[in-house]
Amino acid sequence: MARQLRAEQTRATIITAAADLFDRHGYESTSLSDIVDHAKITKGALYFHFAAKEDLARAILELHAQAGLRVVADVEGRCCSSLEALMRTTFGIARLAVDDPVLRAGLRLAAAEIAVKPHGAHPFAEWLQFATQKIKAAVKEADVHSDVDAGAVAHSLVCFFIGTRVAGRTVEPIARLPRRLAEMWHLLVRGVVPVPRRPRYLALATQLERETRAA
Repeated sequence: MARQLRAEQTRATIITAAADLFDRHGYESTSLSDIVDHAKITKGALYFHFAAKEDLARAILELHAQAGLRVVADVEGRCCSSLEALMRTTFGIARLAVDDPVLRAGLRLAAAEIAVKPHGAHPFAEWLQFATQKIKAAVKEADVHSDVDAGAVAHSLVCFFIGTRVAGRTVEPIARLPRRLAEMWHLLVRGVVPVPRRPRYLALATQLERETRAA
């Protein structure tokens, strides 16, 4: 039992070290030797858990996907409108990115043009499907204009969200992400939400930014 626990701790240490390097320097610029040094382990310990750098990247992508599912499950458990659920989900993912280097690395890996592919659907495809469903439901709930193209709005939202992090990585600290996300939602709400419903969602964006920064 103690041996299994040590093995699990070593695996987690390796993943965290790799994620930190992938996030700060990129996947291609990080070597296995870099990961060994950063994790303060032996090469044998690394190869016991991961046969190649691709396996490490895939593990990080899987953890990223699992965390996203937990955020969605938490939000879906609330009694809120579809648009609010979508907003809360994006801020929930942003909070994880601020707090956890593994999840920051997962987003960077997902956005990078590398040969590593996650098991199952690409996370961006899943985000697009989820956002499209929520936008369509928000149209039925009269929180979004009835004449909008839900797929186009969802696509713009996902690209906006990803781009906010990708562009921001090199010019400002990760702690700035909640503010950028609130700015994104202020623009989107003014573009797709009917005037009588806007104050509610503009206020929600500000509230979620404040909660995310305080978490």
